[in-house]
Amino acid sequence: MSEPERKEARTVEGVVTSDGMDKTIVVTVTRLVKHPVVHKYVKRDTRYYAHDEKNECHKGDRVVISECRPLSKTKRWRLSSVLETQK
Repeated sequence: MSEPERKEARTVEGVVTSDGMDKTIVVTVTRLVKHPVVHKYVKRDTRYYAHDEKNECHKGDRVVISECRPLSKTKRWRLSSVLETQK
């Protein structure tokens, strides 16, 4: 019997809005959603807690995070890569 195939982890791109915690960052992801009545596109923000093992990210950095197993009560994402650093 063969092993079940694993799904690839979901990845999203966002901006670090908080880095005050140890090994944890808060990433805000902005997406466009079509309004059901007005039919305009509206910006929606979602905040994710992500694991940053080396504390390498700072506020304002653009990062890519990927979904993973639950690491704590609220952390379900892990830092994949840093795209841009804030000076």
